[in-house]
Amino acid sequence: MLPGRVELPAKLAVQLTETEDQLCTLLDECTTYLKNEKGINTSCRIAGGWVRDKLLGSQCNDIDIALEDIMGYPFAEHLAEFAASRGIATGNISKIEQNPDQSKHLETATFKILGLELDLVNLRSEEYADNSRIPTEVTFGTPLQDALRRDTTINALFYNVHSRSVEDCTGKGLDDLRQGIIRTPLAPQETFLDDPLRALRCIRFASRYGFQMVAELKESLKQPDIQEALVSKVSRERVGEEISKMMKGRSPLQSLALIVDAQLYETIFCVLLAEIKSTLSRPLEPPTTALSYVALLQAVLKPDSSFSLPPIPPRLLSTIQDDPTCKSRLFLAAILSPFLDITYVDRKKKTFPAVAAAIRESLKLGAQYHFLDGIPALFAATDLLKSTELLGGEKFAGKSERVAIGMLLREKSVHNPNTGSHWTSSLLFAMLRELSPLYNPVSDEFHADEAARIIQCYSAFMARVEELNMVDVVDAKPLVDGREVVKLLNATPGPWTGRVLNQVLEWQFENPDGTKDACSQWLIDAHAAGTVQVETPTSEPARKKPRTK
Repeated sequence: MLPGRVELPAKLAVQLTETEDQLCTLLDECTTYLKNEKGINTSCRIAGGWVRDKLLGSQCNDIDIALEDIMGYPFAEHLAEFAASRGIATGNISKIEQNPDQSKHLETATFKILGLELDLVNLRSEEYADNSRIPTEVTFGTPLQDALRRDTTINALFYNVHSRSVEDCTGKGLDDLRQGIIRTPLAPQETFLDDPLRALRCIRFASRYGFQMVAELKESLKQPDIQEALVSKVSRERVGEEISKMMKGRSPLQSLALIVDAQLYETIFCVLLAEIKSTLSRPLEPPTTALSYVALLQAVLKPDSSFSLPPIPPRLLSTIQDDPTCKSRLFLAAILSPFLDITYVDRKKKTFPAVAAAIRESLKLGAQYHFLDGIPALFAATDLLKSTELLGGEKFAGKSERVAIGMLLREKSVHNPNTGSHWTSSLLFAMLRELSPLYNPVSDEFHADEAARIIQCYSAFMARVEELNMVDVVDAKPLVDGREVVKLLNATPGPWTGRVLNQVLEWQFENPDGTKDACSQWLIDAHAAGTVQVETPTSEPARKKPRTK
């Protein structure tokens, strides 16, 4: 069910592109120039993710330069001046100030050169206070001191641009990369208390590469002081950013499995204001509910032998291919499934879905990728798209099949481009909701026969939509618009117009070959017969009291 380890190259080596080679030469020559002409002694190493990715055979255009005994901004100015003397253009230099809440403990300079994005920062040695992520002391450090302050050994590797060699200061990074191990450079308790966000980064990298976390690290994640620090010392924006990266990563299922195993679900997803928590309509479902949803979603997207599922209609999966935001939104919705059907009451006594509070407060995720607006819509749509309702349910009572299907698919929670909602992905998530109780991730039991029956119901509905040529019904426009309706009925515009336009759409669905003239005539006749009604304006505005003599 979980993907295996990423495939490693036969030999771990950094292969520079022509541009990267040019950059390394430029950095090397610049440091020589600074030493000989200005008496500035420094050295340059490429740090972290770029080194790891290059060793794994991947390309990375974001390059972090770790500098010895000089801050990033002044070196960037020297480098830009030196590059200009060689006829090499650079972008504007930006300074990113120290901001611990955004995981920026040091001032960083950033600019573009040779088409590459550079971040320049000095090698550092840090000391932290017990109750803060703000270092009490930051000094120039050695490569070893800097490496020991990073999140994992595989991210603590350097590439020395002068010697053109990889430096493994912790002595474990290269071996851990070869063996597929996630390990902290220092004891995990110390690493995580210095910066608790590293706990989530370890989970993300383990799921990204299919690597195994060492036992000591896994145990440390479960410790109450680490979990408390993750809540009190890390901004929720940074937590949300890590979760968002996991959703867009190689295996959201493995990410969630590690989160649940580390007992971190509530620490990550349930950090709500007290006034919200106190008004929740009921307790959340256990995190294993989320595991069931995510495992089934992954099985649907990447069929394997773990589940005996019948084929899923390709159109049901079409939006995932067409909309780059859809997949990550579905996975986050699946992870937040314990919030389904739970509401809270705000100060104005209005009721809202609790999942919106989880996204907004616990993860600080907004409308990007339609997390905040799209996931509550997915949840709401599941009530409308139950398999028992799709062909012959209450929505179909008293209506023709075409009209019932057309109006169902046009429900705002089912299909709404403004929230990223597409009727196919809404159907897919509704199907997941019905499948979820059939899988127990703890015992790994799955009721395949019942699951096949449910999938068949959704497949039959999808087939019927296609047979009736109603795939694009959600994009249909009324043959007569609001102004034309008002004119045809000799009426005054008002709230009734929207209701009548829906009746126009129903006529269109019932009469797929109908013309605008035929629709207009039907509208006039239906109004005369009383089946299409408009509101007659009163002589006085409704908000005013009648005058009295």
